[in-house]
Amino acid sequence: MKRLFPYSLFLYLKIMALEISGKIIKVLPEQNGTGRNGAWKKQDFIVETKEQYPKKICITAWGDKVNALSQIPMQSDVKVSVNIESREFNDKWYTDLKAWKIETDNAHDFNDERKDIPYIDTPYDDMTGVTFSDEKNNDDLPF
Repeated sequence: MKRLFPYSLFLYLKIMALEISGKIIKVLPEQNGTGRNGAWKKQDFIVETKEQYPKKICITAWGDKVNALSQIPMQSDVKVSVNIESREFNDKWYTDLKAWKIETDNAHDFNDERKDIPYIDTPYDDMTGVTFSDEKNNDDLPF
């Protein structure tokens, strides 16, 4: 058995843990069925990246991730953690990107309730007793 060196293990983990950020542009119909392990459901969705040349990537959500996907509105910014897996069938290779974590990017979603708080500019005219340097130590660094 070949032993992995720490650097090789790092590369393996780095390749397998992939995050894709972008905007959900399309959600395909849900598919379900029954297999030897019981009932299953999956749903594909398309994420468009925010690069100079945007790419459209089809990602599959399985099981409870389908329910999470249905809660995210279309055109939302998301960060999707995926596993990449390829398999062979009739001498052709097929690659799947399976989502294991879907997060919305709420950084741009500031709630409107903060807009009604008035901005009060507090004057700082009285600066008595405030010093900005340590008078005991005369070094030139400001911190």
